[in-house]
Amino acid sequence: MSALSLDQHATEHPRQGLARLIDAWPQLALALIVVLAAALRLANLGELGYVNHYYSAGITSMLQSWHNFFFVAAEPGAAVSIDKPPVGLWLQVASASIFGVNAFGVLLPQILAGLGSIIVLNHLVRRKFGVVAGLVAALSLAVTPVVIATDRNNTIDSVLIFCLLLATWAFIKASETTQWRFLFLGAVLIGIGFNIKMLQAILPLPAIYLFYLVSAKQPWWRTIVQLVVASVVLAVVSLSWAVAVDLTPADQRPYVGSSGDNSVLSLMLGYNGLQRLQGMNAGGGAAGGMRQRGNSTFPQRGNGNFTPPNNQTGANPQPAQPNLGNGNSSPPNQASPNAGRGGSSAIAGGSEEGFDRLFSTPLSKEVSWLLPFGLASLLLLLARGGLDWPVGAKHGAAALWGGWLLTAIIFFSIAGFYHEYYLSMLAAPLAALIGIGVVEFWRWWQANRWAASACLMLAVLASLGLQQTTALAFVEYSWWLGLSVIMVMLGVGVLLWACIRQTSRLAQLAFGGLLIGLLITPSVWSGYTTMNASANQSLPSAYSGVVSGPPNNGGLTVNQTLIDYLQANTQAVEYLLAVPSSMQGSDYVLATGRPVLYIGGFMGIDNVLTKEQLITMVANNQLRYIYWNRNGGNGFGAGSNSQSDLSNWINNSCTIVAGFDTTTQNSGAPGGTSVGPNQTTQNRGGFGAMQISLYDCGNA
Repeated sequence: MSALSLDQHATEHPRQGLARLIDAWPQLALALIVVLAAALRLANLGELGYVNHYYSAGITSMLQSWHNFFFVAAEPGAAVSIDKPPVGLWLQVASASIFGVNAFGVLLPQILAGLGSIIVLNHLVRRKFGVVAGLVAALSLAVTPVVIATDRNNTIDSVLIFCLLLATWAFIKASETTQWRFLFLGAVLIGIGFNIKMLQAILPLPAIYLFYLVSAKQPWWRTIVQLVVASVVLAVVSLSWAVAVDLTPADQRPYVGSSGDNSVLSLMLGYNGLQRLQGMNAGGGAAGGMRQRGNSTFPQRGNGNFTPPNNQTGANPQPAQPNLGNGNSSPPNQASPNAGRGGSSAIAGGSEEGFDRLFSTPLSKEVSWLLPFGLASLLLLLARGGLDWPVGAKHGAAALWGGWLLTAIIFFSIAGFYHEYYLSMLAAPLAALIGIGVVEFWRWWQANRWAASACLMLAVLASLGLQQTTALAFVEYSWWLGLSVIMVMLGVGVLLWACIRQTSRLAQLAFGGLLIGLLITPSVWSGYTTMNASANQSLPSAYSGVVSGPPNNGGLTVNQTLIDYLQANTQAVEYLLAVPSSMQGSDYVLATGRPVLYIGGFMGIDNVLTKEQLITMVANNQLRYIYWNRNGGNGFGAGSNSQSDLSNWINNSCTIVAGFDTTTQNSGAPGGTSVGPNQTTQNRGGFGAMQISLYDCGNA
């Protein structure tokens, strides 16, 4: 090589490297978004303790045997199952088997799913609407506050959303190729989503089917036939685990938690189905048979003798009845008066049904920060899409993302019962519409700058107004709220000037300023959500204006003196103790790894144990100690005859252990206060004092 060629190579090489760097900017930008999202999800994990203790205790149980693993047993004795299907929990078990049952171990699958959702959404939006649309959608999802809270919790919504986005990709590919394999893949993925969180996985299905129906490039009759066949595949995958459990003899598996009649199909249609729409109603099935394993007899049905108060304790609280004399309590996190018991017709946060629900506090702080802009983007897609068949990209996106968003908005506006973190189901379609809307508003501006500018400014100002109103309901005015207003106002001014001067460069600068201005407040709110754990980690939500305190011994609320006493006296007994519900028992499973019998399941309303089964367990030395109400009944009103029989037997046949009493004057609704042994506390109203005692049934 000559000296001249060497000189040319030396001068061209940096240029080539710069060109490659410029060409790679979309990948670099996406990487930065993912890094930001990872920081928001991974920071401050130590404050979360065991997160949702009900699920974490179940993970502890599922790690102990394949039987517990398959049936998602709620506690190591496998008397009752967790009230959710298995796939999301199985992923947590896999992670915890490597990293342990701790915040990182149980949260890693949700965090990875959240990051994966950002990457998949970027790909789905980018392939039809370009790089900028994909990146804006990814950034919007990355900084949605309720998504941060959900990804940082061991509820399983994050894994479900990731699975649904993968299914969306498969249906998009199927619409482009009309190949059965992509259609079947999409159906299988939604079926897997059903086995993550049951009917919640079906929420976007109408939009996905509508998209395929109007987008598939083939005769309409063939499209319908394909969707019918895909629905059969979806149903088979969806019901596979439920049918397997229900076909297993009741004496060989746990009682199906929160089902009312020991059936997964009932759980699917009732507690995790229609009751979410109509409002929660307490119920339970009749007493049933026993479950035999080896020489042991396990309870299969029971009474729901306590409807537990929704107290929270420490930095990482569990909903708890007076918690076995631990002496700790704190108020619930904006819980509705009925959020923890049957008969609720309101969501957590107390918001009433209506189509303004998502535009008002407290729900607007979760996911609605950019909702006006997203809805404006949907209208723009509908107005500017061509009248083609099959439809083009714009109407296809309106059917898919707009249909998903509108279906979710309608459901969450009229549903009688759900928790705030369920609103994470709106985040992906809303983020997609925001990314698409930015690009489509720009393209419209190039064709009709005044009309586009007017509509864009209306959408931006409506979103800004909602952001300011929402934030000021929880915090005092701060610099970042002012900065968002300044950025939006500057963007509006520059946009008007660009219209007058007909300058595209200025318009691009204005669009960037408007987008930054709208993302400031939700981004800051996401940071607050990361740094301040929800007051109730069983019900995660975006920052509520309350600064959280330091961690409380990993979040466990237990009486160590009681544990020492029980451990010393139950070495030959299978169960550490029995409690009314998981509300009192989850922490003791986490603290000891021992079986703790949840007599009433999750909330105390299940029929896990009858009097006859309890007598048999005590006689077989499977159970000795029971934590129960000395006065009989559940403390919140009359129970069923079977509940009274069980309570009467405990009070009349077992001996109270001195030193582990708790007296409460309960209000009759979630919110009773927990106190230490042999102490009394008063709440206004209620059904009278409850004397909660530890009973020794060893000589019964």
